[in-house]
Amino acid sequence: MISIKEAKHLISEHIKALNPISIDLAKASGHILAADVHAQYDIPAFSQSAMDGYALKFDDREKALHLIGEMAAGTATSITIQSGETSRIFTGAPLPKGADTVVMQEKITKADGKITLQDPNLKPGLNVRDRGSEIMAGALAMEKGDFLSPAAIGFLAGIGISEVSVYPMPKIAIIVTGKELQQPGKSLEFGQVYESNSYSLSAALKHEGIEQVAIYGADDDLGILKNVLQTAMVSSDVVLLTGGVSVGDYDFVIEAASHCGVKQIFHKVKQKPGKPLFFGTKDQKLIFGLPGNPSSVLSCYYNYVLPAIKTLSHKNSSVMEAQARLTHPYSKPSGLTHFLKGKYENGLVTPLSAQESYRLSSFAQANCLICLDETQEHFNKNDILTVMILPN
Repeated sequence: MISIKEAKHLISEHIKALNPISIDLAKASGHILAADVHAQYDIPAFSQSAMDGYALKFDDREKALHLIGEMAAGTATSITIQSGETSRIFTGAPLPKGADTVVMQEKITKADGKITLQDPNLKPGLNVRDRGSEIMAGALAMEKGDFLSPAAIGFLAGIGISEVSVYPMPKIAIIVTGKELQQPGKSLEFGQVYESNSYSLSAALKHEGIEQVAIYGADDDLGILKNVLQTAMVSSDVVLLTGGVSVGDYDFVIEAASHCGVKQIFHKVKQKPGKPLFFGTKDQKLIFGLPGNPSSVLSCYYNYVLPAIKTLSHKNSSVMEAQARLTHPYSKPSGLTHFLKGKYENGLVTPLSAQESYRLSSFAQANCLICLDETQEHFNKNDILTVMILPN
């Protein structure tokens, strides 16, 4: 067995970001830019009004002005104002030729067919969005490595960008092993249990914006598992197997992986839950063998799989670490690092009940994993511990 630190180091040594791809901007939310983006045009492409009002020459602010027309957003024809003239204008409309300022519609009076300004605070260029004030043609809009948030997508669309180069989200395959598994919604026969691992993993992956997830089932049969694993690896960047990773008579994951040409990087980590964890690679593809117990699956996912997926898509991990005071004493045997389901709040952390690896009820309530060092047996109230804050 290896330590958790060794396991994480070995995984990181065998991962690099996926090759960039070009995708439609509409599908790029949540990705990381793989290349700088420069503006193609001045934005706005013309000087425009920032509000509904009247366009004029600033030097005419003290005159009674003659209204000669109007400019609406989207108009394709410009007008020109001379000294002593003004034009009705609406938000987003091009500024008439000759105008340099817009006065708010609430700050004028009309009399004898003329418009008089009532705005002593009017300044040159007020309420005008200058051409290129958002960005100038050729300027750097966003840099390689920037996160494409909803606002970033809107910004790029607003400057005319329709396609971007990004680091793709990995394609994931989940292989659920075990002939005892039954799908939720169906009646349980003697000896059966409901299959939940594909549901929790799919939900966790979807939470990270990963939509390309293929789910396979495989009985406890070496030949079947070899065929399923071979198929899954063809179209996936990461394969997650659940169950069959220990050393029982019906545990065939390690043997099947070897038959499929997977290079074993490690098998078994000094941790609880999830001691039988397996990690291997083949042609830049990552293969994780996760124990079958539901809590083991999620504990290994947050500790190892999620950071690997983030690296593939050139992102920072969404699992944050914090220091917290333990609310009551806890004891465990030495030799393994324990990950306890816990509640973290206001700098305090409380271990939950139902810590057994087959039970998910506590995980369903947890917002963190409490990390208990492998060498320590007893933990006292108010001890400072490291906790992993789970994505919410």
